[in-house]
Amino acid sequence: MSQILTSRQAEELHKSIIAYLTANNLTSTANAMRAELSLGEEVFDAGTAKKYEGLLEKKWTSVVRLQKKIMDLESRNSTLQSELDNATPTSLSRRNQDPVSWLPRSPPRHTLQSHRDPVTCLAFHPVFSSLASGSEDYTIKIWDWELGELERTVKGHTRTVLDLDFGGPRGGTLLASCSSDLTIKLWDPSDDYKNIRTLPGHDHSVSAVRFIPSGAAGAPSSGNLLVSASRDKSLRIWDVSTGYCVKTLRGHVEWVRDVCPSMDGRYLFSGGDDQVARLWDISAANPETKVTMIGHENHIECCAIAPPASYQHLASLAGLKKPPPASSTAEYMATGARDKVIKLWNAQGTCIKTLVGHDNWVRGLAFHPGGKYLLSVADDKTLRCWDLSQEGKCVKVVGDAHNHFVSCLRWAPSIVKEAAAVNGADGQNGEANGTPKKAAASAAAPETHIRCVIATGSVDLNVRVFAN
Repeated sequence: MSQILTSRQAEELHKSIIAYLTANNLTSTANAMRAELSLGEEVFDAGTAKKYEGLLEKKWTSVVRLQKKIMDLESRNSTLQSELDNATPTSLSRRNQDPVSWLPRSPPRHTLQSHRDPVTCLAFHPVFSSLASGSEDYTIKIWDWELGELERTVKGHTRTVLDLDFGGPRGGTLLASCSSDLTIKLWDPSDDYKNIRTLPGHDHSVSAVRFIPSGAAGAPSSGNLLVSASRDKSLRIWDVSTGYCVKTLRGHVEWVRDVCPSMDGRYLFSGGDDQVARLWDISAANPETKVTMIGHENHIECCAIAPPASYQHLASLAGLKKPPPASSTAEYMATGARDKVIKLWNAQGTCIKTLVGHDNWVRGLAFHPGGKYLLSVADDKTLRCWDLSQEGKCVKVVGDAHNHFVSCLRWAPSIVKEAAAVNGADGQNGEANGTPKKAAASAAAPETHIRCVIATGSVDLNVRVFAN
């Protein structure tokens, strides 16, 4: 047998083995080995043996540690290689400064830790650098995502907080939360997050809550209406100024897991345990399902409406020569489900593409405000970026997004100049992380600045912030 170790290394190993056996009271084996190697007490006494004690274990564990490190580096290397393979010279040079092509990458800017149970939901303040997170520990925590600091803990719910959203009347941003305690609560960020209203009415857990934009010129994201989705199989629309439920939408036959309003507040898109996604026209006096989308083979966990900036890419995916007008707000949608796939739909209810790649439940979706990408998170612990201009190809995987199931994903809303001025922030936030003034975003919304900031929450109790 060829000698791998030098004679010095072999001697060190032999002494380490003897020291290990002696320390573990295996004296007869140690003595037998001493005799065979002619290492008597005069050559290898108790004092020398003491020096070798623990050496074998140390070497053994360091090898395992190094192996793990090598595997991590190899996986990171292959991720970077795939990024390079999918990059063009232009995208490489533009990626750093152009928000339209920015994608999250490891490591995150901040890992926010304070929740005592899994994080279930997230919401960004429309103007300031505040991020709210909800958890199974019944609390809501408010963070400064730029500094990575906890600002306050908001208590009031008596069961798991299931969803959060910022919005409300112009100049009077509110935070809405919903919970397994059957209630929706409204909190006032300008008054230390005081609970100003509780909306009872659902007969089971309230799983999602979203402010409905009014579509008004100058303040498109403001509005008095709020929509909620529940395990009682209904969607409800509320007037936050009075606290009254103004409409109840029935159609789903199981738990409604998620709901997403269109940018003009005309449509709602919802999905849940009945495996059917529904698009509702709520501008009608008696709102009803406009389109049903059938195709998933398990519960739908999340849904999103595509921004007009993505129409050019989705239209070609759907086989159209010309994209729909940007003024039309619910032309394409996406759903993620427990069948591990993401489906892209058109407004006629046809599935135009199925994105396969996650190998566990898909839990959160967000369209890139630039329109070119769709981001998703799942119980496979990854964050994936799908390029809609390349037929939905997965161009990036953040494989170490979290150490456990990733339960939620939010993209910081773009800064609208007028909205920023009203709130006294003067778009300063957007300048720091988004589009410089001269490189205005798309022609459809020249006054918006994309904020290159996303947040993810997980069963590992952490919130992670990825920012440019």
